[in-house]
Amino acid sequence: MKIYNLFPRLAGHFEDWGPHLERAAAMGFDWVFVNPIQKTGRSGSLYSIADYFAINKDFLNPNAPVSPKEQVLAMVAKAECHGLSMMIDLVINHCAVDSSLLKEHPEWFLHEGKKIANPFCVEADGTKVVWYDLAQFDHEHSPARAKLLDYCVKLVLHLVSLGFRGFRCDAAYQLPNEVWKQLITRVRREHPETVFVAETLGCSPEQTKATASAGFDAIFNSSKWWDFNGAWLLDQYNLTREVVPSISFPESHDTERLFSESCDNPHAMKQRYLFSALFSAGVMIPIGFEYGFRSRLDVVNTRPEQWESPNVDLTHFIAHINRIKDDYPVFQSEGPIKRLETSSDAILMLHKRAPSGKGEALLVINKDPWNRQYLHVDDLYRYLRTPAPLVDVSPEWPMEYLPTPFEFDLAPGMGRILVTSDKPPVDLKARTKRDS
Repeated sequence: MKIYNLFPRLAGHFEDWGPHLERAAAMGFDWVFVNPIQKTGRSGSLYSIADYFAINKDFLNPNAPVSPKEQVLAMVAKAECHGLSMMIDLVINHCAVDSSLLKEHPEWFLHEGKKIANPFCVEADGTKVVWYDLAQFDHEHSPARAKLLDYCVKLVLHLVSLGFRGFRCDAAYQLPNEVWKQLITRVRREHPETVFVAETLGCSPEQTKATASAGFDAIFNSSKWWDFNGAWLLDQYNLTREVVPSISFPESHDTERLFSESCDNPHAMKQRYLFSALFSAGVMIPIGFEYGFRSRLDVVNTRPEQWESPNVDLTHFIAHINRIKDDYPVFQSEGPIKRLETSSDAILMLHKRAPSGKGEALLVINKDPWNRQYLHVDDLYRYLRTPAPLVDVSPEWPMEYLPTPFEFDLAPGMGRILVTSDKPPVDLKARTKRDS
């Protein structure tokens, strides 16, 4: 999946989403993921849902002659006209603390004494962050958990009726696996092609692997935080890749904008998108990444008026990388990845092969987005498992043939993409003789 996250609070009314959908399709994305569009509680957070079956008025045209459901269906129809499938957040680990569900079904919730519990997290420095606008469902010990599951299945089927074919399952690891297994099974009885993606960020690789086994089609990985050094990302990848594919992202609606993080460096933006797209089977960017937006997306306060003027335009670069991903199956799978030794510590070189063994790639990335770095490799072909010609399909300055030894002066943050091809290899000796 190549996913474009269309953040509703920045996009505004559904009827205004057309240009964003068209741009996503032009860049080669095939899925559009939207954060929750349901009616929120008093905090206004998209993730504090008060009514799961009502649409947030912030995204509706109050003067439209059609119903909220018809406005959603019209938006989905626009997406489908561009070849895009729609995915939405599925938030069933908690709801708004002022939702009517607390009065109607108090037995569905986790209690701390006589009080319904608020979910929380513990940050890296040990600080406990409590979300007081949320009430935590109890999917594990509630005496009425079967009824709670029925409600969640009803919700998913409702969203499917609105045109959503996929679900990003928020904080999926916080629910028992059995809940997900039953929900996914019941939904797929009626809609077999429905896609479920688990959001597992912040949990251990073992937790991720366990959650993935509940029947999810994909998970999100932590490659955004890899500095191209250390072994932890490759260890995590190898632990889960045979269980479920993963999705990388250079930034998300939960992170700072990469353009700001990188001190307005477009080379860093290209570097991280190229790596994200080709490292794992799936890739995702949030709206505005392609233009180097600086303002972090906010689930409460972001508004359409905060749309920024482009600081860079990466649309053509992203489209090129997405075409490479489409053209070479090795980049559509979770095949084995191995780090290779290079002539410079400032250069990352990875070997990736398709799980079937057919199709290999070498990714060469200048880790330094500010300075040029020189690469020398005695023989690229010694890294391949099967003899096959390598071709350079890099988006910038591709080489028509790859000499031995191979030398290249990498621009700041530049990535080289070398893949095996069924095309006949270039006769380097004949080419050299002819050129001379």
